[in-house]
Amino acid sequence: MKTRRVVVTGLGTINPLGLDVEETWENLCKGISGISTIEKFDTTDISSKIAGQVKNFDVQDYIDRKEARKMDKYCHYALAVSIQAMKDSNLGKISPEKIGVITGTGIGGMETFELQVEQLIKRGPRRINPFFIPKMISNIAAGRIAILFNAKGVNFNITSACTSSANALGEGFRAVKFGAVDVIISCGAESAITPLTLGGFAIMRALSTRNDSPQKASRPFDKERDGFVLSEGAATLILEEYEHAKKRGAKIYAEIVGYGATCDAFHITMPAPGGEGGALAMKNALEDAKIQPEDIQYINAHGTSTPLNDKCETAAIKTTFGDHAYNLKVNSTKSMIGHMLGASGAIEALTVVKSIQEQKIHPTINLTNPDPDCDLNYNPTKAIPLEINYALSNSFGFGGHNASLVFKKLN
Repeated sequence: MKTRRVVVTGLGTINPLGLDVEETWENLCKGISGISTIEKFDTTDISSKIAGQVKNFDVQDYIDRKEARKMDKYCHYALAVSIQAMKDSNLGKISPEKIGVITGTGIGGMETFELQVEQLIKRGPRRINPFFIPKMISNIAAGRIAILFNAKGVNFNITSACTSSANALGEGFRAVKFGAVDVIISCGAESAITPLTLGGFAIMRALSTRNDSPQKASRPFDKERDGFVLSEGAATLILEEYEHAKKRGAKIYAEIVGYGATCDAFHITMPAPGGEGGALAMKNALEDAKIQPEDIQYINAHGTSTPLNDKCETAAIKTTFGDHAYNLKVNSTKSMIGHMLGASGAIEALTVVKSIQEQKIHPTINLTNPDPDCDLNYNPTKAIPLEINYALSNSFGFGGHNASLVFKKLN
């Protein structure tokens, strides 16, 4: 089967560091943290009291107020960043059958779910909001985006925990590569900073409790890391067939050339010893890209700031890259943004694409006391220029899900 090249022609994001791509990129390169104390609900009985919260977002900048009331906040974010990305791509007219949407979210409409359960308990089933189901379900952002842009091609949502939007990008890459569509709107979105979500992760002891210094709480690969920081936001990448993009004179950020997806088949929350599943995902992505490990210059790590993940990811990188692992530059976007759950893969892929465009990588902040088991070059001080021809983005999730994506500078 003849395959086609796939490029990235549009970007959009809303997250704790910014309400668009340029603001986000600037703050990443400055090493600014987006983590702060939670004030929108009472955290007295929850051990973790901090999160990466989106600030100053007005949904009416993107969506009519009446329509917005029929959507959960995660859907607001998804539509907003997709509008940004489509505007950035300047796509123009395209046959509706040739454009598809693949989204990724780990949870979906969690805020809606909690509010409606409260309604049920307090006021009974007759007072449930009639939009409860279409606000909550995790596929609704994909449907809403399709309606907005008249996208009648392949359309679905992937829920694979923190790997969701990386899988969405990978499956979008395949849909374009094998000719199902010419364009995919690939979006990751999450808005789950709620009492139930925060409390659930906290009771697992998965979250950082460095509540007195929120901006220093997310510290991937540092010996004193004590858990991840819950975050929210969204990112969209427009994936387009290369000849289609070239013909219309599109701005091309980078090419996506490889995708690997695996499962640890080991434990519901812990990574496999030595990062075995993650290593296999990276190996498969490199093989899909038809390149050697030595061709990669940069890895955007999953880098959650949890004791097990950072150690296992480091081991997985060493397994995959051998001695070349020590030549790689590695960083963690989560050190500043926190963990956007199912949206993490999308924002980190966007960061990789910007890094390729700018030939520059951001720092991993708060890495002041390196863990001896995490001994790679995580760029802990400041943004640096870097010649990047190939870069890799990692995402791993509960359930043992692993996904790796390879991006290339367009030649």
